[in-house]
Amino acid sequence: MKSLVHKALSLDFLTIDEGKTLFRDLPLADLMWIGNELRKKHHPHDKVTWIIDRNVNITNACVSGCKFCNFYKPVSNDTCYITSLEEYVQKIEEMHKLGGNQLLLQGGMHPHLGIDFYTNLFSGLKRLYPNLRLHALGPPEIVHLAKMEKLTHREVLEKLVESGMDSLPGAGAEILVDRVRREISPAKCTASEWLDVMKEAHFMDLTTSATMMFGHIETLEERLEHMVSIRELQSRKPNGHKGFLSFIPWPFQDEGTVLQKKFGIYNHVTSEEYIRMIAISRIMLPNIPNIQASWLTVGKETGQLCLHAGANDFGSIMIEENVVSSAGAHNSMDAEGMQRAIREAGFTPQLRNQDFTWQ
Repeated sequence: MKSLVHKALSLDFLTIDEGKTLFRDLPLADLMWIGNELRKKHHPHDKVTWIIDRNVNITNACVSGCKFCNFYKPVSNDTCYITSLEEYVQKIEEMHKLGGNQLLLQGGMHPHLGIDFYTNLFSGLKRLYPNLRLHALGPPEIVHLAKMEKLTHREVLEKLVESGMDSLPGAGAEILVDRVRREISPAKCTASEWLDVMKEAHFMDLTTSATMMFGHIETLEERLEHMVSIRELQSRKPNGHKGFLSFIPWPFQDEGTVLQKKFGIYNHVTSEEYIRMIAISRIMLPNIPNIQASWLTVGKETGQLCLHAGANDFGSIMIEENVVSSAGAHNSMDAEGMQRAIREAGFTPQLRNQDFTWQ
């Protein structure tokens, strides 16, 4: 165990079995200590970053049918919508009043919206708001558009960037193991497709993040396999390119989902397990600089403890969020509350942008 701890503290790459040993066998306080020591190697200061942005859903129509998602609707459903330009303007103006300047644009994989729809939307928003940052879509949407338009992943990304996309979220990763993906999101891109989109984004030096949704049908080994895939892709990015700037793990939200109602699968992730996941994320991902604690899904107090277990980022105040909240994530925080929570945990709040440049 001492040799594994030394290896972790040296920022070496641990194997899946080594990570599993630390996760399962170390007392929580010891695992938190390692995560915190590694955090200080990356960030030798008392700053915890946060951001003001707004999560706007382009559409709720989706062909994916993921069993953990309550947000999507089949395209034939009467409640399907596509957000109008006027609605974007209203939401952007509200965000600006709260000090934000970034839209997190996500939505379903609409079967009738091709690449022209997205390039027109992005360029139209940039014409109205030239300084607006668009943190948009995710690898599943890129794969979907590429197949619709018979384009490569790189060609889709290039068209989107040319029209105004600033960064690519790590959405739709769930667990990057095809056994799991076949069970919970069979119509969504494969693990290798997700990773290939991110590889192309890294070669373009596009800012990206990586995520993980856990606590459903995956094993601990598969969680760690997910991290190793992220780590290996990060190690292959061109020198000087940003690659994955952050990693955000959060527990599956089960309320009313198909996984819960049809298959009896509930979120049993405790606060201790989530803190362990933050610590092991910091340990297994020594080449990713920022680890975000998902206060939205685990609550403020657990999120604060994560800041002592390896996390250095508290994410967004979430002016608007419709997806995980539809499955039971009901925590909320405004800018004042975010800064107060960070100070209560013993750190200094630092506003940032998506490139983790301090504001």
